[in-house]
Amino acid sequence: MEEKFKKIVEQYCSVKAEEMDDNMRFREDLGFSSLDLMTFLGELEDEFDIEFNIEENTEKLETITTVGDAIAYVKELMEEA
Repeated sequence: MEEKFKKIVEQYCSVKAEEMDDNMRFREDLGFSSLDLMTFLGELEDEFDIEFNIEENTEKLETITTVGDAIAYVKELMEEA
C-alpha cells in the first residue's frame, strides 16, 4: 500500500517514490500546490476506495502535512471501510 501511495505522490512532484521518506512534507519538500493536494486526495479516494469527507474532517486533514501522516490516515480510513 505504501509503495502504491508513493507512486501516486511521485506523479505530482520531482521526487522519485524510492527517494521519499515519511518525514517529507507535501508543500515544503515535495512542492504540492493547493490544487495538487485536492487532485491528489481525489486520486487516493479512487485508488484505495476510501472517502476523505473534507467537510466533516477538515480539522484532521489540516494536521496531515507529511507523507507518513497521510499514509497513516489512508490506512485508518481503509480499516474503517
